Amino acid sequence: MENLYNVLGVAPNASIDEIKKSYRVLAMRYHPDRNTHPGAESRFNAIKKAYELLSDPKQRSEYNQTLTNRIVLDPEAEAQSLWRALFNRCGIML
Repeated sequence: MENLYNVLGVAPNASIDEIKKSYRVLAMRYHPDRNTHPGAESRFNAIKKAYELLSDPKQRSEYNQTLTNRIVLDPEAEAQSLWRALFNRCGIML
């Protein structure tokens, strides 16, 4: 499962306003009606799911708890996932 903060391109300590701003920018970029790329719809759905969870304070608190208690089994895959999220946030598809 991809880190939801990486999906939106925000830090874990981001405010609700920063999360909302990032969501709006990414939703406009990846909305299926505006973006004809084959993966745009799945990316849009991931962005929408991340926003729904992170915009609710209770769900965000629970998510943060599970995020800090998880064990990284494959550090190389974790690092590649983080870089991929960063490049996607900048509009570079790998």
